[in-house]
Amino acid sequence: MKSTTWALLASSLIASTNGLNLQKRSDGPARVISMSTERRKIDNPAQRDRLRRRTGAVSASLDNEETLYFVNATIGTPAQSLRLHLDTGSSDLWVNTPSSTLCKGTSQSCAFAGTYTANSSSTYEYVGSWFNISYVDGSGASGDYVTDTFTIGTGNSSTTLDSLQFGIGYTSSSSQGILGIGYTVNEVQVGRAGKSAYNNLPAQMVADGVIQSNAYSLWLNDLDASTGSILFGGVDSDRYTGTLETLPVQKQAGVYSEFLITLTEIKLGDTTLASDMALAVLLDSGSSLTYLPDDIVQTIYDTVGATYDSSEGVAYVPCSLAETTNSSIIYTFSTPVINVTASELVLDLVTSSGKRPTFRNGQTACLFGIAPAGSGTNVLGDTFLRSAYVVYDLANNEISLAQTKFNVSTSNVQEISTGTTSVPGAATIANAVAATSGLTVISSSSNDAESAAPPLLVGGIAAAAALVSSTVIGLGLILV
Repeated sequence: MKSTTWALLASSLIASTNGLNLQKRSDGPARVISMSTERRKIDNPAQRDRLRRRTGAVSASLDNEETLYFVNATIGTPAQSLRLHLDTGSSDLWVNTPSSTLCKGTSQSCAFAGTYTANSSSTYEYVGSWFNISYVDGSGASGDYVTDTFTIGTGNSSTTLDSLQFGIGYTSSSSQGILGIGYTVNEVQVGRAGKSAYNNLPAQMVADGVIQSNAYSLWLNDLDASTGSILFGGVDSDRYTGTLETLPVQKQAGVYSEFLITLTEIKLGDTTLASDMALAVLLDSGSSLTYLPDDIVQTIYDTVGATYDSSEGVAYVPCSLAETTNSSIIYTFSTPVINVTASELVLDLVTSSGKRPTFRNGQTACLFGIAPAGSGTNVLGDTFLRSAYVVYDLANNEISLAQTKFNVSTSNVQEISTGTTSVPGAATIANAVAATSGLTVISSSSNDAESAAPPLLVGGIAAAAALVSSTVIGLGLILV
């Protein structure tokens, strides 16, 4: 959950406020829950990613209206509506309350995502006051853990859990709540409060018999699409090509805590950038950009003509790069291969005046979707995940990958069952390479699975207000 913010200014934001239509499919298996994920372009991806790189035992993100993929849900009786950021890199669901200083402000920053008032719900139950998330930049949220009814979807297509534990941010610096769906060992309650794990959303779905196995598949669709989908307990074979290939999740300090798999080769077009690798990389839907080792990123930048701003930790490229056919990044994971085309890596920027920034030579400038990881975790964020169909199998500690199909209108949903061969159509990779680098050493005093923010990622793309009328001399960028 290292997400970030995206596309440069508020005028470039697109969001359909209908959010997620989470539904139990009438045309598929009874125990598969289908959710549409809505994509929202955001102002500052690198800054958002930086804020989400946590310290201590933190497992939720704090960002200010910088969500990319979120879903609709209701909590309580009567129902209170929220839009929640979908995050495979964290494990807690938490929400804002309207009485917080942030949400009471004149800017109404919490209005888009919604808030929850515990005392307005007849089904609310108090659990404890140890909900407390903090970040390396000093931001955070704190409040209570509670339980209440939780509904995904609307009307006849909704699914309700009678009781789900989550956190309330009575003090918060994030304008929207987070729906963390990772390993329960990564919950704040475990890492910070030293308590036993509770059932988060996918685990509670299994406990309630809503789905068979603690597993889900994610399809984000392409860069231009406003919606994608997540299937709890199911796989949609119409949304990927080839065969799903299954890899083991890599442990950290002997524990399965995050969705780390082993990257073995990376190519830029026909050029091999690194081979015989055994690098742990994190699959994180909460991260807008992809973060790779600095030497690999430097080679990519040199080849595609990217201009790097070290003060912001991001690079800019001519927008015309999106049209090239020889600039794909090709990732290999023992056997599975995912091809990310240049069109999925070149991100539009628009200033508050509605104009696109340009380099001094007149070329239109765009943000490049790969950044240096520095000393931090190597992350395959949304600029990778849009090109991959990913099955997260928490029950078996496995990840299944295939090349995605974009903009598919058909569907063939199959239920994920129990057991070691539970994912339909998936083939286990024999002798998959185990990671020997990129794993964080977890101290004995915490369950934190991520390192602090790398020194290169300091500030993101810059504050929108500063970019509106500035000329970035070092980049030769003109932003008007």
